[in-house]
Amino acid sequence: MSNSSVCCAFEPTVLHQYLPSVLIIEFIFGLTGNVLVIAMFAFHMESWKPNSIYLAHLAVADSVVLGCLLFRADYYSRRQNWIFGDAFCRILLFLLAANRAAGIFFLTAVAVDRYLKIVHPLHRINRMNLSYAMWVSVGLWVMVILLTGQLLGSPHFFKFGNHTQCESFNICLNNNPLTIWSNAFYVIQFCVPGSIIIFCTACITWQLKTKTMDTTGKIKRAVQFIFVVAMVFLICFFPSTASRVAVWVLKIWYNECSHYSEANLAFYTSVCFTYLNSMLNPLVYYFSTPAFSGIIQKLFRRLTGQKEELPSGKNTVSTVTSE
Repeated sequence: MSNSSVCCAFEPTVLHQYLPSVLIIEFIFGLTGNVLVIAMFAFHMESWKPNSIYLAHLAVADSVVLGCLLFRADYYSRRQNWIFGDAFCRILLFLLAANRAAGIFFLTAVAVDRYLKIVHPLHRINRMNLSYAMWVSVGLWVMVILLTGQLLGSPHFFKFGNHTQCESFNICLNNNPLTIWSNAFYVIQFCVPGSIIIFCTACITWQLKTKTMDTTGKIKRAVQFIFVVAMVFLICFFPSTASRVAVWVLKIWYNECSHYSEANLAFYTSVCFTYLNSMLNPLVYYFSTPAFSGIIQKLFRRLTGQKEELPSGKNTVSTVTSE
């Protein structure tokens, strides 16, 4: 622990023991799921809808960041010693932060799209073509880059003994504008989209369960889909946000590094849930369209040697959950 630069550095042994294995597991399962997703979008998507556009961008973002997990696993296996230089440190931290923001923004876009389709089916936005969804996606990416691009502009090395730490977040006892902005954005990017997703989920559930008749099972699937979106969002992004707020609150009372050891451990442990987003997002795709769930079920039957069921009809993606 050191506060020579008005910042605290820690070397929690538990992170070095468990995080490399956790990150590698997330990489393996996340890569497998996202390769299936991208293959589905590339070869099995019969009709593209705005919802599909947002999910495809989410899959691309997840696939890019999964490679970063291997470098983070190596970093923690070396007891938080970064050996790949300053430039790659900045790029990697930027990609991780951009993925978090992109995951939040595109999950929110999916929830809002479902809300408009189900609760306000006659709204004129629902009649716009795919170019509208593409422009929305471009706008979200521009927002992601603008809000996280500052990580590329400054070094993130922190010396601890003979180790060089590469972290986008350090507990600094001073309150410089960049630190305040970083903390504020980290919390805001969860709270605002989270409120939107919860609102959309409540409205969709109320609309489908009280004002419609489910004769084909599509309504049940739509409710499952929006609940999966909400649960993935909360599981992946709430723990790290809560621990970041806890550090913020502790700074009101304490001005010595010794008081932040457990908070630091809690934050970096909870960050693993953020990376878990890339592994859990395939669940969102599974419930988004019968086409994707059908592909997964067919693959599972092949792997387990089960006979494939005869198709009862043409499998399309034009359902209440994929329009």
